[in-house]
Order: sequence, then structure tokens, then C-alpha cells
Amino acid sequence: MATGQLFSKTTQALFYNYKQLPIQRMLDFDFLCGRETPSVAGIINPGSDGFQKLFFGQEEIAIPVHPTIEAACNAHPTADVFINFASFRSAAASSMSALKQPTIRVVAIIAEGVPESDAKQLISYARANNKVIIGPATVGGIQAGAFKIGDTAGTIDNIIQCKLYRPGSVGFVSKSGGMSNELYNTIARVTDGIYEGIAIGGDVFPGSTLSDHILRFNNIPQVKMMVVLGELGGKDEYSLVEALKQGKVQKPVVAWVSGTCARLFKSEVQFGHAGAKSGGELESAQAKNQALREAGAIVPTSYEALESAIKETFDKLAEEGKISPVTEITPPPIPEDLKTAIKSGKVRAPTHIISTISDDRGEEPCYAGVPMSTIIEQGYGVGDVISLLWFKRSLPRYCTQFIEICIMLCADHGPCVSGAHNSIVTARAGKDLVSSLVSGLLTIGPRFGGAIDDAARYFKDAYDRGLTPYEFVEGMKKKGIRVPGIGHRIKSRDNRDKRVQLLQKYAHTHFPSVKYMEYAVQVETYTLSKANNLVMNVDGAIGSLFLDLLSGSGMFTKQEIDEIVEIGYLNGLFVLARSIGLIGHTFDQKRLKQPLYRHPWEDVLYTK
Repeated sequence: MATGQLFSKTTQALFYNYKQLPIQRMLDFDFLCGRETPSVAGIINPGSDGFQKLFFGQEEIAIPVHPTIEAACNAHPTADVFINFASFRSAAASSMSALKQPTIRVVAIIAEGVPESDAKQLISYARANNKVIIGPATVGGIQAGAFKIGDTAGTIDNIIQCKLYRPGSVGFVSKSGGMSNELYNTIARVTDGIYEGIAIGGDVFPGSTLSDHILRFNNIPQVKMMVVLGELGGKDEYSLVEALKQGKVQKPVVAWVSGTCARLFKSEVQFGHAGAKSGGELESAQAKNQALREAGAIVPTSYEALESAIKETFDKLAEEGKISPVTEITPPPIPEDLKTAIKSGKVRAPTHIISTISDDRGEEPCYAGVPMSTIIEQGYGVGDVISLLWFKRSLPRYCTQFIEICIMLCADHGPCVSGAHNSIVTARAGKDLVSSLVSGLLTIGPRFGGAIDDAARYFKDAYDRGLTPYEFVEGMKKKGIRVPGIGHRIKSRDNRDKRVQLLQKYAHTHFPSVKYMEYAVQVETYTLSKANNLVMNVDGAIGSLFLDLLSGSGMFTKQEIDEIVEIGYLNGLFVLARSIGLIGHTFDQKRLKQPLYRHPWEDVLYTK
């Protein structure tokens, strides 16, 4: 594997299994390092495609999403690093698929717990095909000032503190990703920083070993010294011992194997990593440290002394002129995410939508401040929910029950009215439920259903101005306006609309005042003197009675009542109610498997 440098400032990667935070951290590192192009060329999210929006500095960019590894590799032939964030269950299969792609050179496997037999197969294939595996159970690696894998080195603040935005002279390799962050900081304090850092992963069988990377570092001219952090368990460190003994490493190596405290325990100790379990004296931290020391590595007496050993080695190389001073640079500031800045109180951002009727941010959704559990536990009905969401208050039960009665009475009026006809024709054309429903709803207006609002407006205006029924009706006639809520094609003086009678009976029984309805009845009496079919219809009944509900409940100001009527609340009742019937007609046609509707030509007057 030896060769040399794995990454550069132009390295690009494919990211498997979309994770927003580690990708954004990679892009922020790119910006910090002054890269011209983002290091993430594409994202692989099995079964998905399209784009994901992320930030490259202040610029919002769209990174392509591909459904398969093959598609991503074909679309981005220059991307040669595969960063695998798959779970341990699927990490092996996706990693093998990536290794088999001719464009992929390095595979980083983040998941821990990959089955050992699978890990061995991956390692065997990679070595046979001159490819590099970092992991499993790794945080990744970093080329200072050039490229980093996923969450390597943590936050931007930590990266800046560790001077990872520009290259230093130290090559670092560790089994532990968490300890890597600690060592990056330590190395930055006492040297000019790292050139490249790799966490090989803590599983029993890592895809690449400590010695693999030390031998690579030995071939990189910019790396002047190496730091190794091993741990008890396994025999990986002994391959480094052999390389040192054979003279394959010509640069200073400062090493420490952690886990010396294991001897303090009476029984065998399993540390955090799968591979950090001593299987005998040879795998103990003490034995490995001693072997490395005897092979020529610089091994301190304790972890606490590791920093001093690194400093002394670096200072000696600097005195010998083998290390040139690094020119310090000031990295550009990374723009803060808006959410972070708002949370920290650094900025004020205006909202784009205002909602006063519901809130879903807590443990459960609330309607006008009433928790969903309360609505269910206290037996609220549909009318109560409408009162909360439409009027932002809990209306008395007689009011909410009246709303429910209106919905029930207006839910349907047969298949021949325009809305139902449209829904039926659309359903028979094979369209879906929403299309069929909307086609019916679109007919609601001044001639079909929309008279409720106008009836309320005109009745209210006439009553409030003290007009007699004669003055009101004749005044409307002079303006060329039909009185909304009066007139029916079928119903008449002797064939009253049962729905109107039911609404009036309910109001007389439960409403504290029915002044607007009584005024509407007086208007009806006058219009019936003109024609037998100028009877109050359901629109007029609902319109006038809703005025009585609003004014009689004592829960609305005059201004609020005017606003409710003006906005069109009352027509909302008809829309809501009729949706029930339109959906029913749609289901009815589909259940009956009715064919495409064609209007009979006999029912059309063909004329010039």
C-alpha cells in the first residue's frame, strides 16, 4: 500500500447515505482552506435522485443526488474517494460495490460493528486491487488545508484551533477517532501542525494498519516526523515494529500505545473499541510500548509525557534545519447558519408566515392553544374544532352544534347540482380523488353555494340601517341585484325547504336572539307576495342565523363580526360541507366502475 499522499486540494468524494451535518462540515472546511471546488461531488441515497441544497461559504449550492453507486461514479468520474455512512448492516455490501468501481481509489467506512468476515473480504479485495480502506469504525481522516472526511476534527472552531486549515509537518495516525481530535490539538500546540491525519478505526480488522500509513508518510516529502497513537489489543503495532527494525522508516516516529491502566484490573478489560481488548501479555499496552521503544521509536514513559516528546522531536528537527517555518495565514470566517445565529442571539430574522390558530412545536399539536389530548378527552366535536381553528375561541356548545348541523344539511344535494356533476364527470374520466374533488369545488361561487356570504352581508346591512323589507327588496331591485338567500328552483310557499325549517327550529330553541333570522323571514314574506318560489333557501337561513350566532353569543365585537362576514367565513362552511358530498360522489362512481361520461347529443341544441 505504501505509495504516498492520499488526498489533495482537488480531491472530490462521493458521499453514501445522505447526512446533512458531516457533508456541511466538509464544505465548510473546503471554504476555510480556500478550495475552489467543493470536495463533495455527489451524494448517493439509494432509491432517490435530485439535489440537496447546502452551503459553500455564503453561496448556496445544489449537490446532485444519485440512486446508485454506479450512477454516481458514472456522473462524477473524477471523484475517487467514497465516504460510506451506511449502517453496519449494509456497510460491507455498499463498500464492496464502491471498491469495484474503477474510479474509486479510497473507501472510508464510518460504521462500527461490520461483521469480521465481511471486513476480511473487503481488505483482501482492496489489497489485491491496490485500493485503500480507512475504517471500519473510523471518523475518517484529514489532509490539512486540502480535504477532510465527514466529521473528522469536529467543529470549525476546533479545526481553527488545531490549525488544520493549512498544512504542517507532522503525519499522524491513530486507532481512535476521538483521540485524534485530542492529538490534533496537542500537535498544533507544540509543532507547526499536522500534514495528514488518519484514524484507522477501532474494529478488530481495520482496512489499513498503522504501519500502512506510517510507510506512506515516510514517502511524503512534506511530512518530517510521525506521531502514532495505538491501543491495547491486537498486534497491529508489531507490523510497525518490524518496519522500524528493517529500516523502512527514515523519519522520527513518536509513539504511544494507550491502555496501560488495564493491568490495574484483576480481570480482562474490554475498552471502547472492538479491537481494544488485550488477549495476552503480547497485546498489552506495556509490551507494545516496549517493543516500539526497542525498535527505535520515541516512546514516552506515560501519555502525559507524549506532548513533551512530540515537542522535543519537532524542536530538534527545526534546529537541524529539516523543518522550515510555516507561514501563518488567517482563514476566512465561516458564515454561521441562520438557525445557530438566531439561537445564540446574534441576529434577528423576520418570519415569512404568521400562524395564530395552531402550533405543532410542542409535545402535541394545539388548536388555538387547546392541546390535542384535551380535544379528544373532553369530547370536542367537529364544530368545536372549527370554532378553534376559524374563530380562535371555544364557542358555546349550542353554537358548535349549529355549525355541525349546517355541515350535515349542506353535505350534499344530489348528483345534478353543478359541483356534484363536475366531480362525477371527473371521476368517470379516471382522475384521482383530489382532482375530482377540486373540479367540483371550483364551481362554488355566486351561483352555487356562494350566496351564504352575500345573504349575510345584505341582510346585516339592511337590518343595521333599519330598512323595511319593502325598502330593502325594492332597493336591491333598482340596483339590478337579486336578493341573496331568497328563491329556489324547486321549493315554494307550499313546498318549503326542510333544511331551512330545521335550522329555524334549532335557532328558536337554543339561540338567545334571532333578530337577523326574523328580519330575513319578513323579507321572505314580502318576496312571496311577488312570486311563489321566492322562498328563503338554505343559504339565506344559514347567512342570517350565523349573524345571530355571532351577535347573540356575546363573544364577538361588532368589528370582528363585520370582518368575519367580509372575509367569507360563511361560504367556508358550504365549501367544507359540500366537500363531504363531492368525495362521496367520487367514491360512488369509482365503486360502480362507471365509464367515461359523454353528454348525450340529444340534450344539446345545435344551432347557428
